[in-house]
Amino acid sequence: MATTLKTLTDEEFVAPGRAGCNGCGAVIAARMATKVLGRNTLMANATGCMCVNYGYAGAPKFPFIHTLFENAAAIISGMDAGLRSLHKRDDVNLVVLAGDGGTTDIGLQALSGAVERGHRFLYICYDNEGYMNTGVQRSGATPYGAKTTTTPVGGDRLGEPRPLERRKDMVRLLAAHGIPYAATASIAHPLDYIRKVERAIAIDGSSYIHVLSPCSPGWGFAENMTIKIARLAVETHFFPIYEVEDGRWYRLTIKAERKKAVEEYLRLQGRFSHLFSERYRDEIARIQAEVDANWAYLKQLAALRAG
Repeated sequence: MATTLKTLTDEEFVAPGRAGCNGCGAVIAARMATKVLGRNTLMANATGCMCVNYGYAGAPKFPFIHTLFENAAAIISGMDAGLRSLHKRDDVNLVVLAGDGGTTDIGLQALSGAVERGHRFLYICYDNEGYMNTGVQRSGATPYGAKTTTTPVGGDRLGEPRPLERRKDMVRLLAAHGIPYAATASIAHPLDYIRKVERAIAIDGSSYIHVLSPCSPGWGFAENMTIKIARLAVETHFFPIYEVEDGRWYRLTIKAERKKAVEEYLRLQGRFSHLFSERYRDEIARIQAEVDANWAYLKQLAALRAG
């Protein structure tokens, strides 16, 4: 029987005490996932925000390995192979928890190889769209126009210069590997998220979940607005929620009943505040057009399945 919010355990799988920021979206994402995964889990946690949370204070109540940025997927591959050789692979959940820097940039090669080899594990990327714990540098997931310490605003610079349409889409990238299951998720839609974790971990092969994790200090919003920001990302189609089976079959799992303008999402974040000056005003229309085009493309892919 699928987990519901009522049947989700009250047990916490992270010990009290942590070094994370108040309102951290990545902590919420990890907390929700571990409630589904339970104690019979082994986790490889790539260097990043959650490694600070888990490694410096508090700790998960299951075996945990702090890996380098680049090798989390390689280490989980070795754990899968080792457990199989010992005939102890059954009923053990192998999970990678990594940020977007360790996934879209530094760890991409290891992840690609692990999925190609068909190792059995769930890879969860908590995407806060930059290297936040080292001073808010841009990553391969940073959106167009966002201000970071390495994509500043001033002169002819308006923040991240790479168009949205060229931002690394990890779910589609892994779908191109033929991965059995890949999905996006949001902490503002917990039931959709936890059911995806539940489904992904049961697959006898590789699976991937990309969960948007708003970052209060890095994105420039009040720490009590994390869920509101995450919800707006979905309601504006800035961060579509969908899943892909066997690298081919797309399904939109959350559809905003009444789509909101992307401006509502951008306006609440300090990293986009410069876009509301007269000088950059046209850029918001450009972002809206790219968001709309991406949504239309996903709908076409989902229609192939429906047809």
